[in-house]
Amino acid sequence: MAFSFVHTADIHLDSPLKTLALRDESLAELVGNATRETFTRIIDLCVAEEVQALLIAGDLYDGGQTSMKTARFLAQEMLRLDAAGIPAFVVRGNHDAASRITNELTLPDSVKVFSGRAEQVETLWNDHAVAVHGISFRDPHMPDTMLDRFGPPLPGAFNIGMLHTSLGGAPGHDPYAPCSLGELQATGYDYWALGHIHQRDAYPGSTTVVMPGIPQGRDIGEAGPKSVTLVTVGDDEEVSLTERYLSVAQFERATVNCQDISDWPALIDGLKKALIAVRRESGGEQQIVRPVLVGATPLAWRIGRDVDLIREEAQVIAEQLGSLWIDKIEIALTADKTTSPGGAVGELAEIIAQGNLRPEDPTVQDEVNRLLKHLPRELRGILGDSEEQSAAALADAMQRGALDVLARLDATET
Repeated sequence: MAFSFVHTADIHLDSPLKTLALRDESLAELVGNATRETFTRIIDLCVAEEVQALLIAGDLYDGGQTSMKTARFLAQEMLRLDAAGIPAFVVRGNHDAASRITNELTLPDSVKVFSGRAEQVETLWNDHAVAVHGISFRDPHMPDTMLDRFGPPLPGAFNIGMLHTSLGGAPGHDPYAPCSLGELQATGYDYWALGHIHQRDAYPGSTTVVMPGIPQGRDIGEAGPKSVTLVTVGDDEEVSLTERYLSVAQFERATVNCQDISDWPALIDGLKKALIAVRRESGGEQQIVRPVLVGATPLAWRIGRDVDLIREEAQVIAEQLGSLWIDKIEIALTADKTTSPGGAVGELAEIIAQGNLRPEDPTVQDEVNRLLKHLPRELRGILGDSEEQSAAALADAMQRGALDVLARLDATET
């Protein structure tokens, strides 16, 4: 008789929302609650599908949280799973290792949380012998491989490995317990349940390897549909994968083509059409949209100056459509050269266009570090969680700030 399980990772319960919290308190609340609601839906899925287990491959939490309210919520959901006779297998990821409540949480006996040493659990799922192998992070940083700590597959059983890993590496992710796809396949396990990378990837084969991605996006960097993976194993041990979309809110970018648009009403009409298209095509219950204005237009300078007015127009349209929120307005316009400013403002525009702004300048870095130290702890990752992310975010902020000043200078000369 076949068996099934749900594989997820990177829940990041009650993750602080950084820039969203600064821009829109109600929007921040929506997404903050969405991580919990999505986890509740994961438990609902397990119960409805009558699966044999839930596998969570790390990062239930989001770092140094101290709220026991979060712990109680998780315990209650796991009790629901326990009442349905469904065990859970959990490995701790880098964020869990940093969480202060991880070791204080009391969970049902049906929840197996793997330790910092590789362990093997033998069990029966619908009369199929199954061995679940796993290891947890002891510390927030694990730059070395952990794959060599796993034991060999259990003969005669369906072998599942659980690991929180950066795999072969991904943009924006530091190396955590790195390993290669080939190394995972060489273990002889039947399925590898991974976590850490927030983008889904699946590699079917004699050893099926799945990175399920984050089930609920938290910012525009995690745009698009998010899912968990429902895994079905037949009597012949053939593995079938099904994505299940459970997220409450979905982030999307909406491209607004401003090419040759020369009057304000046409700009707003283009904005409305882009938002309607996202609302129609996106699968999430709630869409959080970032309009991106692109193209060459004689309105470029006015748009840079009056971006707040564009956002107000976008919010009105969003309210009319319903279940749609505006993240922010992103400007990626090319100014029509026939309307570019002259004089000193024109010279400054040329400097900015050539990208002669240096975020790596020590003076800039000192000022940024001083600012970050004065921010609340939950907002200190506003520029990203790695050196690469911070550098990119700072460069973008400097460029946009310079363009904003330029637009205002141009307005004073006309």
